[in-house]
Amino acid sequence: MDVEGLRKELTNHGQVHLLQFWDHLSLEEKEHLYNELRKLNYTEITKYFKRSVATLKSAADKIDDHLQPMPNNVCGSFATTQEKLLKQYKAEGLKQISENKVAVLLLAGGQGTRLNVNYPKGRYDVGLPSGKTLYQLQAERIRKVQQLAKEQTGNDGAVPWYIMTSEATKEHTEDFFKEHSYFGLKKQNVTMFEQNTLPCLSFDGKIILEKPHKVAKAPDGNGGLYKALGQKKILEDLERRGVKYVHVYCVDNILVKMADPVFIGFCISKDAKCGAKTCKKAFPTEPLGVLCKVANQYQVVEYSEITLKTAEKRNPDGSLTYEAGNICNHFFTVDFLSSIVRDHEDELEHHVAKKKIPHVNDDGKEVKPTEPNGMKLEKFVFDVFKFASEFAVWEVLREDEFSPLKNADGAPKDTPKTSREALLSLHCRHVINAGGSFAVEDGRADHKMNCQNGTNDMDIDSHAVEDTDSQPGIVCEVSPLVSYAGEGLENIVGGKTFVSPLCINDKSEGKSTVIEMGKVNGQ
Repeated sequence: MDVEGLRKELTNHGQVHLLQFWDHLSLEEKEHLYNELRKLNYTEITKYFKRSVATLKSAADKIDDHLQPMPNNVCGSFATTQEKLLKQYKAEGLKQISENKVAVLLLAGGQGTRLNVNYPKGRYDVGLPSGKTLYQLQAERIRKVQQLAKEQTGNDGAVPWYIMTSEATKEHTEDFFKEHSYFGLKKQNVTMFEQNTLPCLSFDGKIILEKPHKVAKAPDGNGGLYKALGQKKILEDLERRGVKYVHVYCVDNILVKMADPVFIGFCISKDAKCGAKTCKKAFPTEPLGVLCKVANQYQVVEYSEITLKTAEKRNPDGSLTYEAGNICNHFFTVDFLSSIVRDHEDELEHHVAKKKIPHVNDDGKEVKPTEPNGMKLEKFVFDVFKFASEFAVWEVLREDEFSPLKNADGAPKDTPKTSREALLSLHCRHVINAGGSFAVEDGRADHKMNCQNGTNDMDIDSHAVEDTDSQPGIVCEVSPLVSYAGEGLENIVGGKTFVSPLCINDKSEGKSTVIEMGKVNGQ
């Protein structure tokens, strides 16, 4: 080990404090720290820090005067598009899937720390009757959309699934998929790769030691995707397979439509190189980034970057001017990704996330701070929007497509409970729309039940009990292998009345019955 050479390099970059415990380390610890420090690019880290601090200072300046709403010609909406056109979008998307031209890419670097678990979020079970995890739901949606494409075209196309993990989640994720035989997908069509990490820094740019022999590091944000696409040869694999379009999304949205053919078809119709799904902001100050144009470039602006006056600005029809909430659900052409990786990746700036970073003090004792003591440098996946000349925005219904899982139960929102209820409500509405109905028996009356607008609402007849709030909501789960987005249920549920809980399974799932439901009292 060339310790003196390392010490000189660290001194030149103002990081010699990283060797302050060297004389007290064991040989094994010295080797670990030496190898870790030798791998770091200090010139690059210094550049990132200076650029990030400059970006942080400029972010304090509100950018209201430079904001423009998204132009109408790049926008579309599921709610207002005619059924005939929706079918055309869907048909085009399924055609591309059948020709092996569509891939999905999952951003899965986050652990379930805020869910109080020590494994990746994708392994989380929100408490569905089936016990399916986020990973399983997503895998089964891929299988189903492949089937739909084959039914339409006769071609047996595959949707390769690329999963970007982090150092903390890669092994857990690989083991989980192996344990479950890739949830019925072909192993060669599931590719996992690891994003990069960066050292955590103090507010004056010093690299933080987590332990006397270990640097504190963190993933480089979901925008680290673009560097990883090149380094891990993922872009080469996409090109080798002949993939033209990639659907990129975050792991925590239980309602995500994998390789959504309607979204794919819409973006293709706009000749878009880059696209984003949005949902209407629920209220002006909702902590959701807004998709808009800034100085004539497409961009996601954080809610904290605009004034309340601008956030509350409304159109003549009463809608919010800046209502296009970003839900991390994106479309890219492979050509566009290639241009980012090869020509623009170094232009993407890091953002500063002030964090409470465990570290060692000058005595070598480990400290868990109660206030932010440093920063993590992150890139965001949407930072590339500014390089897109042709863009598309597809507005979806929040109750159909967006329910993120971020917090443990007990928090006010984005919990296992809210995620579970969002999916059960969606499936309930699918059954109702397909001609099915629900009833419960309380010994006095049958109550016809409906699910509307993302909630379990009950239309109760005149004989119903007065305290309707005490009535349970409908529990209804439809396997993704049965229906991708409500299609194909008419022959299963049409004209039939069901008792909650209702589970509709696929024969391949090994269940004793395709339809499982609760029992009416007395039967």
